[in-house]
Amino acid sequence: MKDTPLCNCERDFLLKAIEEKKRLDGRQTYDYRKIKITFGTDYGCCFVDLGKTRVMAQVSCELVAPKDNRPNEGIMFFNVELSPMASPAFEQGRQSELSVKLNRQLERCLRNSKCIDTESLCVVSGEKVWQIRVDVHMLNHDGNLMDAVSIAAITALCHFRRPDVGIQGDEVTVYSPEERDPIPLSIYHMPISVSFSFFQEGTYLLVDPCEREERVMDGLLMIAMNKHREICSIQSSGGIMLLKEQVMRCSKIASVKVSEITELINKALENDKKARKAGGRCGFAESMPQERITALKKDKTAVEMTDVSERANEIVQKAEALPQTNFIFKCYICEVMNNNSVNMFCFEYFEIIKCILLFIGEVVEISDSEEEEVVILHPEKPDRTPKWV
Repeated sequence: MKDTPLCNCERDFLLKAIEEKKRLDGRQTYDYRKIKITFGTDYGCCFVDLGKTRVMAQVSCELVAPKDNRPNEGIMFFNVELSPMASPAFEQGRQSELSVKLNRQLERCLRNSKCIDTESLCVVSGEKVWQIRVDVHMLNHDGNLMDAVSIAAITALCHFRRPDVGIQGDEVTVYSPEERDPIPLSIYHMPISVSFSFFQEGTYLLVDPCEREERVMDGLLMIAMNKHREICSIQSSGGIMLLKEQVMRCSKIASVKVSEITELINKALENDKKARKAGGRCGFAESMPQERITALKKDKTAVEMTDVSERANEIVQKAEALPQTNFIFKCYICEVMNNNSVNMFCFEYFEIIKCILLFIGEVVEISDSEEEEVVILHPEKPDRTPKWV
């Protein structure tokens, strides 16, 4: 399946945005997308996220016979697979032009640059050597595949551990990781590819182009370099003519980006080493953010009450003061004389009086002492005298 071509409106919009030094994802001209590096449970498995571009690299090894012209050197093999899962434009079981291009560029970047000591991979000269195989799988395509592939491949090689071997006469014994600790590869330097896209015949330059920017670009320049500013490989595609000043400018930008990416790789390797040494969980599944509800507890929210209290004080100050009135309350003990003598003490009325006195500001002690005044209440007799008009 071929890529769906961009319409003229979308193409003009992209070119117009590039002229105004604007990009679809909000980056600046020389900005790289965010790089995330995670490792699998086994040594040599690496996942790299370059923005939305996702790549997985897996390193494996086996004992094989060496090449006739190089009997004392190991063999490096690279394979890049473009899965239809990454993009509908990729066909399964068929090697496309892009996959061949990525394979060749990766071989130039890693194998031809002599970044790995292949002589250390020799077990028995002329008979057995280690063949290191690097398989790179595309999980999602959002542009700049070469940079993501190079980062994943070199990181997986640095993370890989090959089994230890023992030689007794003509017999070669391969020890398991439980018997002997695996041995890391001897890596001299880490070549990393940095891609530059050119627009309108080289007038405008972008670093780390995304998938839509690659559709409208006129040319692409890929520079593989290590942190020592040594150019390992360089390749230009698209048929655009570049000036010497443009190439030098791109090489200076690449040196800065390579130093940053190399530091990021070393930090990721160190963190994984500490996690494995501490016995913690490691792997791709553990690196994924998990959303779990561990407690049904509501978070506390801080509320600022300064304004409320100030407002309350203002209302109290503006309110009219109560007129001062002298209230005199007396406590009575009602004694009702019936057939049986019953003394009733009015507790409820006392509580009401207390509240009123506290509100006014006066405090009167109310007690049930016998020294209080006792008043006998007699029922009032109605006046039955006739009234003359």
